[in-house]
Amino acid sequence: MGTPEFALPSLEKLVERYAVVGVVTQPDRPAGRGRHVEMSPVKEMALAEGIPVYQPARLRNNMEAVERIRSWSPDVAIVAAFGQILPGAVLEVPLYGVLNVHASLLPRWRGASPIQGALLAGDTVTGVTIMKLDEGMDTGPTLAQRETGIGPEETAGDLESRLASLGADLLIEVLPAYIGGSLIPCAQPVEGVTLTRPIRASQAHLDWTAPAAVLHNQVRAFSPTPGAYTSWNGSRLKVLRSRVVTEGLGPELEPGAVLMWRELPVVATGAGCLALVEVQIAGKRPMDGSAFVRGRKDFVGTTLGSPQPGESLN
Repeated sequence: MGTPEFALPSLEKLVERYAVVGVVTQPDRPAGRGRHVEMSPVKEMALAEGIPVYQPARLRNNMEAVERIRSWSPDVAIVAAFGQILPGAVLEVPLYGVLNVHASLLPRWRGASPIQGALLAGDTVTGVTIMKLDEGMDTGPTLAQRETGIGPEETAGDLESRLASLGADLLIEVLPAYIGGSLIPCAQPVEGVTLTRPIRASQAHLDWTAPAAVLHNQVRAFSPTPGAYTSWNGSRLKVLRSRVVTEGLGPELEPGAVLMWRELPVVATGAGCLALVEVQIAGKRPMDGSAFVRGRKDFVGTTLGSPQPGESLN
C-alpha cells in the first residue's frame, strides 16, 4: 500500500523477491499546471509489473475494500506513504499483519510529514523505522531502525530519496526474520514523542523578519513542493535552495532587502542573511540564483515581500 515515489524502492525490492498479490494506492488525481488526471507512481509501476491495483477513496468503514484485500489472501501487507490510516478491519486481514516503512526514528516525528518535521526543527539526524501498524497514528511496535545524518543544505526532496532507499533495504533485511518468528516487534518508548501534520501551503511563506537559520529550514523542508515563497514585483518567487550567510555583509539592512554576496543574491533577515541558491519565479523554470540575477538587473537593491496566505500573486 503506497502512493508517491517514496514507496517505489520498497515495491521494487518486494517484486524482486516475493509474489506481490496486489497494490492499494490512492485514486488518480489532477496534477501539474494543466491539472490533468495522473496515475500515482505506485500505480504506474504496479501496472507495468502486471500487479492488480485497487484504488479506494477511503478504507475506513469500507467493507468492499476489506473484502477486496481479503480476496488476495496476503501473508503480510506493506505500507509506505499510503496517505490513509488503516482501520482495524484491514489490519486484521494479512496473516502476519501490516508493516510500515516510516521516514523517521520513531517515536520522533509520528504523522503525515516526518521529513518536513525533521527539517523544520533543524534536526541533524533522522532515519527510517520498520514498524507493525496498529490503529493509532504511528504508535505500533517497531521491528528495526536505521539512522542517517542530514546534510546542512539537504532538502526534503533530497532526503526523501535517500530514506526511501534506506527504508526499502531495511524492510527486505527484516522481513524474513519477522515472518519466520525470530524478530519480535518491540513497543515504542513513551518518551520523545513528537507529532507532525499534513503540510499546509501557508507554512511555506517566508517572513523575512525571522532569523536566517529558521528561513533556511523552511526552504529545505518545502523543496521541491510546495516551495517556500516570497513576493517580488507582484509575482510569487519560490526559493528552492538556500544557504545561511554568517560572514559580514556590511551595515545591518531592513529584513527583505536584497544585496549580492559573491555571485549569489542574499536577503537580509531578522538575524543574518539568506543566500538564494536556487529560485523559481512564477511561470518559469527553476534556475540558480546567479543566473536569475543576471537576467534581472533590478532585483538587487529591492526589498522582497512576505505574502500572507491567500494573497493573490501572478
